[in-house]
Parts: sequence; C-alpha cells; structure tokens
Amino acid sequence: MTIKLIGYTASGPVLRVIICLRELGLSYELEPPATYQSLKDEDYIANKHPFGKMPVLFDDDFRVTESRVICRYLASKYQGKHNTTNLIPNDVHQAALVDQYISYELSYYDPPLSKIVYNEKFAKRFQNKDPDQEVIKQSREELAKVLDVYEKLLEGKEYLNGEFSLADLAICPGTYYAYDTVTHADLWDSRPNVKNWWNRL
Repeated sequence: MTIKLIGYTASGPVLRVIICLRELGLSYELEPPATYQSLKDEDYIANKHPFGKMPVLFDDDFRVTESRVICRYLASKYQGKHNTTNLIPNDVHQAALVDQYISYELSYYDPPLSKIVYNEKFAKRFQNKDPDQEVIKQSREELAKVLDVYEKLLEGKEYLNGEFSLADLAICPGTYYAYDTVTHADLWDSRPNVKNWWNRL
C-alpha cells in the first residue's frame, strides 16, 4: 500500500486530509507541486485534478480528489485497521448524520470562514493584495450567525454527532487559521458550547 498526497501543507484542504491520515494511523508520502502555476499545467489537469486544485490522493493506482471526499474514502477503507479511530459510524443513521454535519460545514461554516482566512492570511502573501476589510466584516457577521446555530447543535454534546467523527475533523484547518493565527477567537469563545467543542478538537 502506497498513499501519496499531492499538496502544500499551508492549504486548509490539504491539512484536512493530513489530519485524517494521522487520525487513521496511515503512513503517506507528501508531494508538494513544483509551483502554484504548475497546478494549471496540462499534465496536472489531465492526470491529477481536472480543475487544477489540490489535494489529490493516490492510493496505489486509485486517484481521488476533493478533501472531504478523500477523507470519506480513507475512513471507509481504512478505519479500524491501524487503530481504533472510528470517523464514520457503522450505524447507517449515525453515518448519515455525520454526512449531514459535513454538508453544513461545506455549505454554511466554510464559506465565510474561508473569506476571512484568505483575506487575512493568504491574500497579501500569495497575490500581493491587501485584506478587504469590508469582506472580513461581512464574513464575520455571517459566521457569527452560523456559530449561533452550532451553539444549539452542540447543546449537551461534546462533538457534533455525540462522539468525535469526520464531521468534527472537517472544520479543523480553517478554524485553526481563524482562531489561532488571525485573531478571530472571540467568535468561538463567546459561545460556551462552541468554545468547549473547539478546545476539545
């Protein structure tokens, strides 16, 4: 078994896969692209990701893209084989709820969070753009409303689905950047259930 992950460790989606690999106790090879521009090369698009993105995971000859899909694949194939970590429950109803929470993260949690992180952490570094303060302000307001919902979802629970799962893992990279590196911790800390959840994660 050879698992190869293509991507940069600074990328939130790549980090999501790395966390999943480590949680499952899997060894892997990390292969950073030569440059960001190389993601748009014909060979990369034809043989790695059709939209010129990362991460891309090769499991022997099998190729899969998109971080959440990669994590689902890894959990479905490998959970329980190298340790006792169970990221997707065996019960069909509980597994559906994990997918539901991942969909919430993708549709509601990640969009405003990504705008904040991009503007404050990556815009200047990679595109020589100043942070757009209006976008940051609007995204904070949108994320605050989302976190109000999460505060209710987490009532009486340590994790979204009761026990740690892929639903919790999915939010970790972006939240880490927003919470620990670009000073928006107040959004989580002002909501007790959300704060305790993030501290556990």
